[in-house]
Amino acid sequence: MLSFQELSAQFNQSFDTKHFPAAPNTLYAPGEYFLTIGGKRIRPVMCMMGNELFSDIHSDAFVVARAIELFHNFTLVHDDMMDEASLRRGMPTVHTKYDVNTALLVGDVMLIRAYEFLQNIQPSYLPKILKIFNRTAREVCEGQQLDMDYAKMETVTMDEYIHMITLKTSVLLAASLEIGAIIGGAGEKNCEHLYEFGKKIGIAFQIQDDYLDAYGNAADFGKEVGGDIKQNKKTFLLLHALSVANATQKEALAFQLKNEDPQKVEKVLTIFNECGVGAWAENLKAKYLQEAFDHLESIAVVSARKQPLIELANYLMNRNK
Repeated sequence: MLSFQELSAQFNQSFDTKHFPAAPNTLYAPGEYFLTIGGKRIRPVMCMMGNELFSDIHSDAFVVARAIELFHNFTLVHDDMMDEASLRRGMPTVHTKYDVNTALLVGDVMLIRAYEFLQNIQPSYLPKILKIFNRTAREVCEGQQLDMDYAKMETVTMDEYIHMITLKTSVLLAASLEIGAIIGGAGEKNCEHLYEFGKKIGIAFQIQDDYLDAYGNAADFGKEVGGDIKQNKKTFLLLHALSVANATQKEALAFQLKNEDPQKVEKVLTIFNECGVGAWAENLKAKYLQEAFDHLESIAVVSARKQPLIELANYLMNRNK
């Protein structure tokens, strides 16, 4: 069994090549630029790990992994535009380096390229994989829309937020694992447990992401810290603070959500600290991580084959960027 790092090296070797034609350069050069920024490429490697959990890695796993990474980057290019983010992985975002119209088309062509890769896999499981891929792509868009909707709403429940981040973040992680498992010949029940493992990891991952957005170091995190606070996003941290804050704190939070205070990030973080959201977030993350491991335990393969996924989950939960 190969570790995440070993599989990641294999994937990067296959992925780090030109993905687009030469012309028009004004479209494809920005696309290549964004892809070369890098990142951990967690989702495509999870596809390969899903395959390896059940059998030796098939060449189709590399093909689908490339499609998944292109799809993920499509969502990032468009997310950056919607969030008005200036940095991604510590580098200028496409719409910042070039312009908004170019970024829009760059995202579009990445999505199209992803489907071009998918059409090359074996016909025996293409319909099943395409169904999962299409459903996941739709759900990610739904999650992004809900994320924007919630920023404008005064009240969002924790259940509503979890539903949103399940769609926006978790389903792609889960689908990557499940698609890899299908390529590896896994049965339906094992696929279901692996999907749920990925989904729970995704929620825990988002809790960590929310935490890092508020408390991370910009140099490590690779993007502006406090961006969620500035955008009035209903994160795990904010929703918990609103639920436990006293009257004075709630009033202060309500003011910050409705106004553009130059010290907005600092003032909101002060309230977060007073409400103990950091320790609470750690406990909630641990809860979802345990639920993920319970599903992994239920998968009918020898324990040694599960070890790389356990190591990956623990790594993701302890990252600082």
